[in-house]
Amino acid sequence: MMDFIYNFVFYYPLLMGFIWMFGSILFRVYRDKYLIKEPEIQENPMVSVLVPCHNEEECIEDTIRYLQLQTYRNFEIIAIDDASHDRTGEILRSLQKEFSSLRVITLKSNQGKGTGLTMAAMASRGEFLVGIDADALLDPDAVKWMLWHFVNFPRVGAVTGNPKVRNRTTLLAKIQVGEYSTIIGMIKRTQRILGKIYTVSGVVAAFRKKALLDVGWWSNNMVTEDIDVSWKLQMDKWDIRYEARALCWILVPETLNGLFKQRLRWSQGGAEVLIKYFRELISWKNRRIWPIYLEYAASVLWCYMLLLTVILWILHLLNVPLPQDLVVRNVLSPGWTGVMLAGVCMLQLTVGIMFDARYDRTLLKVIPWMIWYPAIYWIVTCITTIIAFPKALLKKKNTLAVWESPDRGLS
Repeated sequence: MMDFIYNFVFYYPLLMGFIWMFGSILFRVYRDKYLIKEPEIQENPMVSVLVPCHNEEECIEDTIRYLQLQTYRNFEIIAIDDASHDRTGEILRSLQKEFSSLRVITLKSNQGKGTGLTMAAMASRGEFLVGIDADALLDPDAVKWMLWHFVNFPRVGAVTGNPKVRNRTTLLAKIQVGEYSTIIGMIKRTQRILGKIYTVSGVVAAFRKKALLDVGWWSNNMVTEDIDVSWKLQMDKWDIRYEARALCWILVPETLNGLFKQRLRWSQGGAEVLIKYFRELISWKNRRIWPIYLEYAASVLWCYMLLLTVILWILHLLNVPLPQDLVVRNVLSPGWTGVMLAGVCMLQLTVGIMFDARYDRTLLKVIPWMIWYPAIYWIVTCITTIIAFPKALLKKKNTLAVWESPDRGLS
C-alpha cells in the first residue's frame, strides 16, 4: 500500500509535467496554425469592458487610462464600484468627465465580484463582454484577438487571455513569472487540446453575452466566480478558448501572506466546483469534461497523499512503531526520482519560455528565479488544497461571496 502512495506522490507531478509539455506542443502545431499578425474582423460589434473594483485607488486610474489604447475602438467601459471605502469612487467619477466611454455602477454594500459583474453585464450595451481586474493593463490588441474567436466561431462562449506579471522587483514576484509562463499557460494550452478548460482567467476573459444569459450569469455564492462560470458554460455546451496573444499585464502578491491568501481562495473555489458539479458530471452527456474533472480530483488526492507520506515519515523519525508497509524512511531525498523531477522541471521551464517568449521577450531576464517555481508550485498547491477542501465542504450553501482586493504588490 505504501509503495503505491509513495510512487503516486513522486510520479504524479512527473506525469503531469510531461502531459503539459506535450499538450503545449500539440496546441502550437494544431491550434495556433491560424497565427496571423493581426486578426481580421469583418464586423464591428460593440464590446463592453467590465472592471469590478473594491478599494482600488492605487491602480484604477492606470487601468482605465490604459484601456483607451485599444486598437479595437467600438467599446464601452463599465466600472463597478463595489462599496469601496477609499477614493475609488471619486477617481472613477473624475475619469467619467474625461472619457465619455466610461460608465460607473456604484454598489452601496459589498455584493461580491460575481454580483457586480452580473449587474454590469445586464446594463451593458455590448454583444460581447471583456472582464478585467482593476489592476490589469490590457494589451492594446487584446480585445481584437479575443473578439476574433466570437465573430468566427458561433459556439464560442468565452475566451480566456494570457496574464503576464508586471511587478518584478521582488524575488517572490519574479518567481511567479515562471508560474504564469511555464505552468498556467501550459495547462491552458493542454486543456484546450482536450477540448475543455478548467477555468478562464478571472483577471482577463471575454464572454458572449447570450452564453452568459443562457447559464444564468455569474454565481454570487462561489468564492471563485471565474471557475464556476467556466464550468456552467461548458456543461451547457458552450466552447471556451485560450488566446495566448490576448495579453494582460497584472500585479501579483509580493508577500508570502498575500500569496497564501490568494492561492487558498483559488483552491477553495476549485473544491467548491468539484463538489457542486459532481452529480451532473455522472451523466454521459458531460463526458467530454471528465478528463478535466478527473485531473483536478487527482491533484486533490495527491495533496492528501503527500500529507500522509510526510506524517508517516515524521512518525518514523520519532521511532513510533508502524506496520512495515507504512514505514516511510526518506522524503527529502527521493533518490533518482528527485533527479527526474528536477530534470522535468527544467525541461518544462524551457518549453514554457520557448512558447511565451514570443509574447514577452523580458522572460529571459528572470530565468534565474523562474527555475524555482515548479517545485514551489506543488508545495503551495498542496498546503492550500489541504486547508481549502474542508472549508469548501463545510461552507454554508447560498452564502454571498463578498470579496476584498488582494495583495497586488503595491506599497
